[in-house]
Amino acid sequence: MSKRALPTAFCVLALSLYACGSAPASQVGGWWGGTWSCNIDGRPARMKWAAVDDSQTTCNGNTCTSTSGARWSGRFSDNGSRWVKLTNPRSGTQGGVYFNHADGNRWYLAKPVSNKAVGWTTWNGQRYRLSCWR
Repeated sequence: MSKRALPTAFCVLALSLYACGSAPASQVGGWWGGTWSCNIDGRPARMKWAAVDDSQTTCNGNTCTSTSGARWSGRFSDNGSRWVKLTNPRSGTQGGVYFNHADGNRWYLAKPVSNKAVGWTTWNGQRYRLSCWR
């Protein structure tokens, strides 16, 4: 092996380990992260999405497997009411995001245009306008 091959091989290995390592929660993808001011059917509201650690360990006998990852944790406050959970954010085909309110209803926000996202909420089978900006 040449004198140059060993340092090169070491650099490739080091970069591979760095590139394949776990991503910190701050690197989870999605435009919806952060704090938003909103309007829900004419009422002021607030929405927050934060990336959180989602590392997990499972064991089968003496063998354990650990995975590291991140996920979004969301909260929503309607007109100054207590914060409730938003869950299960998933991207739509047009770049928007679908997610669930704490009551189980499905909500949607289109991908923002000029920092404003428009969509809808659902309650008792009816859709209501939702717009959020930052």
